[in-house]
Amino acid sequence: MPYWLHTLIIVLIIYIAISIALYYLQDYMLFKPEKLPADFQFNYENQDFEEHNLETRDGAVINGILFKPKGKPKGIVLYLKGNSKSIKGWGKFAVDFTRHNYNVLMVDYRGFGKSTGRRSQKAIKRDLQVVYNKIKERTTEDRIILYGRSLGSGFAAKLASMNNPKMLILDAPYYSLTKVAARYAPFMPFSILMKYPLPTYKWLKYVQCPIHIIHGTNDKLIPYKTSIKLSKVNPKLTKLHSVIGGGHKNLNTFESYHKMIHNILHQKSFDIDLSTTSIHVKHSSKPTKTKV
Repeated sequence: MPYWLHTLIIVLIIYIAISIALYYLQDYMLFKPEKLPADFQFNYENQDFEEHNLETRDGAVINGILFKPKGKPKGIVLYLKGNSKSIKGWGKFAVDFTRHNYNVLMVDYRGFGKSTGRRSQKAIKRDLQVVYNKIKERTTEDRIILYGRSLGSGFAAKLASMNNPKMLILDAPYYSLTKVAARYAPFMPFSILMKYPLPTYKWLKYVQCPIHIIHGTNDKLIPYKTSIKLSKVNPKLTKLHSVIGGGHKNLNTFESYHKMIHNILHQKSFDIDLSTTSIHVKHSSKPTKTKV
């Protein structure tokens, strides 16, 4: 056997072995869950909350916490968190919405916290739709805000595309998880390997409510340019909010982020009489000649 052919076979074997490993190990690489015992008692200082459990049709239990504001609720924020820990730690971010008199519901995905069940993209999407349906039993959709953080941004976009919430807020979203994975190993066939492709860009096309994208300009994990690209998918309904200098995990430490949340939640839509603006005025590309 020629040396080059022998080398090629070895390379192919290694390539296939790595592909198989990536396929079966991606759950461990993508999800960093914190598991909690069923009798764990949540404790949040100065926050009014109640715990809920929802059983799915396949016997899984989805655990969540409803945080309540001090004043009369204006609506509810379904907060879909990132890929790590559990709502035990994520709960501290509920204050960013309860302070504006919104209820906040946070749920743990399968295998996170107290939630059980075998995890898959299809199962998580189905679970979240069931949660959304439960919310609709208590209030109208024009009072529901979907907030997706990092991993949760894809699931939030999917929910928004299938329903009619008041608005969709995406925090550090990705174009698709397939694209994110390809940044680290561009030579691997992730379009085939990914069990969680989560194509946010595809789902955004079908969203009919206002879309707000918040992203830090110094995000190293999911680059800021990702949100610029996403903002062009459904431009008429999308507004991009830039946190100058913000990274992937520290947006809450920027005053500008909290001002953005305030403006998004309290904004009032209004019409502009474009006939009185310069919208149709174009700069001339050719220099005009001055007559003497």
